[in-house]
Amino acid sequence: MSLSYQAVSWNRQKKIYDAMLITGVVIYVALFVTVGFITHPNATAETLLIRGFGTAALLLLHVILSIGPLCRLNPRFLPLLYNRRHLGVTMFILALAHGAFSIIQFHSQGDVNPIVSVFISNTHYASLPNFPFQPLGLAALVILLLMAATSHDFWLANLTPPVWKALHMLVYLAYALIVLHVTLGVLQAETSPVFSALLGLGMAWILGLHLIAAWKEKRLDAKVSAASADGFVDVCSVAEIPEKCAHVAVIGGERIAVFKYDGKISAISNVCQHQNGPLGEGRIIDGLVTCPWHGFNYRPEDGASPAPFKEKVPTFHVKIINGRVLVNPRPNLPGTHVEPAMIK
Repeated sequence: MSLSYQAVSWNRQKKIYDAMLITGVVIYVALFVTVGFITHPNATAETLLIRGFGTAALLLLHVILSIGPLCRLNPRFLPLLYNRRHLGVTMFILALAHGAFSIIQFHSQGDVNPIVSVFISNTHYASLPNFPFQPLGLAALVILLLMAATSHDFWLANLTPPVWKALHMLVYLAYALIVLHVTLGVLQAETSPVFSALLGLGMAWILGLHLIAAWKEKRLDAKVSAASADGFVDVCSVAEIPEKCAHVAVIGGERIAVFKYDGKISAISNVCQHQNGPLGEGRIIDGLVTCPWHGFNYRPEDGASPAPFKEKVPTFHVKIINGRVLVNPRPNLPGTHVEPAMIK
C-alpha cells in the first residue's frame, strides 16, 4: 500500500501461480513448433517460433481481457484478478519475443535501420489485401511496453490513479491494433480460414463478455431511490445486508457500499483508492473493509486505512428507521469519521 515501495517479492501462492503460467507457456510454444514441423515440413524454426510466440501472446491477451468482466459476473474468478499483472507482463514478453524475432528475420539484413524498415518496406497503404500490417503490431507493442513498465504500484501512486487507469485502458486500443495486425497478416500469408475463424471467435467472446457485464452494471445503476424530505435516501432493509458484507446502492450517480457489522451500519464509497476496485463486493475482515481485488483495507467508520497506510475514501451519514437503512447522498471528505447507525 502507500507505506513504501520495494522490489516485488513472491510468496508461495505467487510462485505456484507463476510456475504454472511459465510451464503452460513453454508447453504451448513447444507443441506449436512441433505440430508446425509436422504439418509444414518446409517451415523454418524461426518462422514457427515467431508464430508460436505471437499466438501465445494473443491467447494470453484474450485471457487477460476476459478476467475483468468474468469477475463482475461471478466472484469465483477474483483469484485470477489478484495476479493479472503477472499475466500482462508475461504476455508482453511473448509479444516482444514475437516482434524481435520478426524484425531480425525480415528487416535486419539490409542497410536500413530495422525499425525504419518496418514502416517503409511495404508502402501499399491503399490496398487492403497488401496493407503493411507490421507497423500495426509495432504500435501495439509500444502500448504493451508502457503498460508493462508501469505495472508496479509505484507508478500507480505517482502517475495518480486516473492517469494510470487511462494509460492501462489503452489495452483495448492495443487489442484492436493486434486484431488488425493478425487479420491483415492472415490475408497476405494464409489461405486457410481456420485462423480467421479462431480470431473471430475470440473477438466475439471478448465483446460478449463485456456487453453482458455492462448490462449487469447498468441494471445496478438503474436502481435509484428518491430522497426523503431531509435528504436521506432509503436504500434497503437491514435484513437485506449479510453480516460483515455490503449492499451497494447508486445514489446521486455514485456507488455507495453500505456495510453491516457487529450490530452497526456504516456507508463508504464503493471505489477503492488502489485500482478502483468494488469495496462493496468485499468483506469486513478483522474489523476492516477488505477490497476483493487486491486486499486494501479501510475502517468502515471513517473510510481510512489503518496506520501507517494513508489511503482514504469518502464516508456517508446513515440512519435506520423502522428497519430500513437510509443514506445521506452528500459525501464527507475522505477519512471523515461518521458514527455508525446502531441496529436495534
